[in-house]
Amino acid sequence: MRPLALASGLIALGAAAAAQDLPVLTIYTYDSFVPDWGPGPAIEANFEETCGCDLQWVAAGDGAALLSRLRLEGERTEADIVLGLDTSLTAAAKETGLFAPHGIDPSGLSLPVAWEDETFLPYDWGYFAFVHRTDLENVPGSFEELAASDVSIVIQDPRSSTPGLGLLMWVEAAYGDGADAIWQGLSDNIVTVTPGWSEAYDLFLSGEADMVLSYTTSPAYHLIAEEDDGFASAAFSEGHYLQVEVAGMVAGTDQPELAREFLEFMLTPGFQDVIPTTNWMYPAAGGELPDGFDTLTVPETALLFPADEAAGRREEAIATWAGALSR
Repeated sequence: MRPLALASGLIALGAAAAAQDLPVLTIYTYDSFVPDWGPGPAIEANFEETCGCDLQWVAAGDGAALLSRLRLEGERTEADIVLGLDTSLTAAAKETGLFAPHGIDPSGLSLPVAWEDETFLPYDWGYFAFVHRTDLENVPGSFEELAASDVSIVIQDPRSSTPGLGLLMWVEAAYGDGADAIWQGLSDNIVTVTPGWSEAYDLFLSGEADMVLSYTTSPAYHLIAEEDDGFASAAFSEGHYLQVEVAGMVAGTDQPELAREFLEFMLTPGFQDVIPTTNWMYPAAGGELPDGFDTLTVPETALLFPADEAAGRREEAIATWAGALSR
């Protein structure tokens, strides 16, 4: 048996050595993208079937935390791609000078808005919403109704979380100069503010709040994955803010061809077909949606600031939010 064991060991060592010779593509993304139940593992397997590479995910908190980490690392970053920013952050991301143009034709996109960004490429989209259990009585139908109610909510910190920042943009887009009054009204509804989406949703599921800031698509998870139709998203009369999630290639990558290959792959079925039932968002490049998505809330009004305007409003919106919650 010893010769067989030795042969097996040599084969294993050979395989390990071969794996080490593969080019490595390092992608920074948010925490919920990489677990077994997230889209990361399936996307990694699909891409590695054709790329002849080793794709490695690095979880770096929530969406806004990705940009903070990249700024901190600067040109020393090991990231080849950052996946998980959105249009509230893309202008600020460009200002860092750390991203390169993607050079990919976006004509295959199927977004509810036109896309002309030469640096960032979308991979999914959705609408922010407050998710609740269907047995919740007197579900609010607007921010004003929510503020006037005793419904408790969990939200995310806009300084670290893209949903948290999206909520601020939502209130800004709907109320403008009246945003401060809305936040003052909501201050006693907020149970807590979490660093990211995962923590907030876990608190909601554990019964710590009546509603949680999430997406109109979140109930599809419970319906499809858990066969539980007891969740819904509240339809707000002001409309709902649109989130478009994007990826971008780091300018200092030592794998530019491989990085661009991944961005091209991102718009193919090997990536896009994974999104609806793992990231629970709408795919950015079409494809059929699974049964259950037809039951979701579809906003009558879509709200979205252009990327430059969102960047200009960000700091003031955060100051308004923080000031109202501290009173």
